[in-house]
Amino acid sequence: MKDIIWLGTTHQDIKCYPSEAKQDIGYNLDRVQRGLEPCDWKPMNSVGLGVKEIRIHSDNEYRVLYVAKFEEAVYVLHSFVKKTQQTPTKDIALAKKRYAELLSLRRTES
Repeated sequence: MKDIIWLGTTHQDIKCYPSEAKQDIGYNLDRVQRGLEPCDWKPMNSVGLGVKEIRIHSDNEYRVLYVAKFEEAVYVLHSFVKKTQQTPTKDIALAKKRYAELLSLRRTES
């Protein structure tokens, strides 16, 4: 089972969500850790290759962007409450930034 590595403030952000949303996120991340797909997801190639979005439908729409293509861990890039049909540009930009930092760090460790 892969570890989860939280980037930025993602873990703290999720802790502020309602219990039902946190449980759904935890359940879906557990599935990802075990090599399974989340219950409801979509690819987020606009952020980077291999980035996926977990979609949680609760009292609000919650999103968790992660990448699981690396052997050592599942990296959670960003999480946010979605208020509109389209993913806000600022959320995509933040996830892209964290993904680029992750790739850069991986290159320097190799």
